[in-house]
Amino acid sequence: MSDWRRYDSHLIPAFHERFEQRWGEGTAPFLDPEAHEEPLPRAQWINPATGAALAVVPVWTAEDEQQRSFGVFYLPPAGDVWVLRPGYTGYLEPADGDAEQLVTLRNDAFRKAVAHAKEFLFGSQ
Repeated sequence: MSDWRRYDSHLIPAFHERFEQRWGEGTAPFLDPEAHEEPLPRAQWINPATGAALAVVPVWTAEDEQQRSFGVFYLPPAGDVWVLRPGYTGYLEPADGDAEQLVTLRNDAFRKAVAHAKEFLFGSQ
């Protein structure tokens, strides 16, 4: 039996801290647990036995917040952060009143990233 469990509370601060330690301050607004607006959709898992964690979150740059993709980030128990590559998960963030098609594309990209995360955690099922 796997010790990995879904974690549906706020984004774990260690994702933000470790990402910025590795790539510099201000490089991960999408992982900031203090952000007023949660980056959604997102998914997280934790492994209480080892202290490891994994998250799927929308990723964007400060220059263009509408162009996004989903990132899969793994926190090994010993520190650091790994960026897993789920393949192309790009989409345009739908604005209020945007076409339903943009929401569908975002949701498809999210499902692809979550499937990649689950395969990393649990193997091929």
